[in-house]
Amino acid sequence: MSFSDWLSLLSQQILATDLLQWTAIILSVAEVLLARANKVWLYPTGIVATVISIYILTKAGLYAESLLNGYYVVMSIYGWWYWVKKQDNHPVTITRSTAAEWRITTAISLLGCAALYFLLRHFTDSTVPLWDAWVSSTAWAGMWLLARRKLENWILLNISNAFAIPLLFHKDLPLYALLTIFLFIVAVVGYLDWKRKLTHVLRANSKN
Repeated sequence: MSFSDWLSLLSQQILATDLLQWTAIILSVAEVLLARANKVWLYPTGIVATVISIYILTKAGLYAESLLNGYYVVMSIYGWWYWVKKQDNHPVTITRSTAAEWRITTAISLLGCAALYFLLRHFTDSTVPLWDAWVSSTAWAGMWLLARRKLENWILLNISNAFAIPLLFHKDLPLYALLTIFLFIVAVVGYLDWKRKLTHVLRANSKN
């Protein structure tokens, strides 16, 4: 298939996308913009977008992705509560992952993938159990590193995104694939920004 044929197919898929998917995508983009602007409305916006996405992904047979989005809902509710509560905690500083943390990250990715694959293969009608499991397990690993403010979280999240993009196109979810491409770019920018901040802190500490 030529590039022009691919673009034509993509445009046809986008035009055929229903209103529910458009709503979820628009709200997801709004969530990212609200997060960048540091507005509390990012949480209710994200919750609605994610709940819709769970329905759409489940309908498409991406059960591990749906489970992953369920986690996003829980964390968004917690984040919303934490924001309103305004607890005065010291932020965790950005650092690189240690060897022990890399072992845990690898375990989450591989064992998580194996467990999800087993469940999807034997208890669902998933047509892409390994693919779906790998996308979700690497995202879980990335979120674990993100919670610990580790620079490498962006690498794991983009490994997940890189596999998710063709998976979403394969499942005829072009808008979600384009959203994931957008998130891939955001993660690259996030990695570079965190690396710059970490380098600045290390240089400042070396002078003391």
